[in-house]
Amino acid sequence: MPTREPIALSWSGGKDSTLALAALRADPTYEVAALLTSVTRGYDRISIHGVRRTLLEAQVKAVGLPLYEVVLEPSSSNEAYETAFRDGVDALRADFPALRKIAFGDLFLEEVRAYREQLLGRLGLEGVFPLWGLDTRELARRFVRDGYQAHLVCVDTTQLGGEFAGRALDASLIADLPATADPCGERGEYHSFVWDGPVFATPVPVVRGEIVLRDGRFAYCDLLKS
Repeated sequence: MPTREPIALSWSGGKDSTLALAALRADPTYEVAALLTSVTRGYDRISIHGVRRTLLEAQVKAVGLPLYEVVLEPSSSNEAYETAFRDGVDALRADFPALRKIAFGDLFLEEVRAYREQLLGRLGLEGVFPLWGLDTRELARRFVRDGYQAHLVCVDTTQLGGEFAGRALDASLIADLPATADPCGERGEYHSFVWDGPVFATPVPVVRGEIVLRDGRFAYCDLLKS
């Protein structure tokens, strides 16, 4: 058997990065070596998604991969993000010298992909996008059909009603999304936390906690380990 190429995966803990992990593990070209996650210092939570570090750690243990962090300050600038990203990549390369590629769960936003590719290029790396161009309605349905379990942890209330925060990501939720929303939330309509499914050795049981509105716009559901 030929040796698989090591690859790292940008990991948010949500639906798209979970499906990207499944796609990479099914691809004989790659061996997923590690996960790379942005965490906000002080809050001790996954950046943007707002998920507690304790849940992140339980999640990556369940998928059986080491975690490397991009540590951000609150309200980081692009320059600060890129510095932190480089630091995270440096740590990855120290442990995996043969690593040349990082995968992302992006679906169709060309400007996001171009930014990632430019950033990686400056670091001597290439981007891989295993879900790129797939039909997002079918992808959301496949997520449910394959048996994944998730909750919406952040909802942009300018695009979705705040009542979606905390809901299970299931067929009922997909059916309830307005026609203006991308079914996978690719335009930032929502972010999710996946706690069980085919890539998990064991589930990460969670219970829904408080829902808070931040910046007058984003409804966050605080998940807790049950």
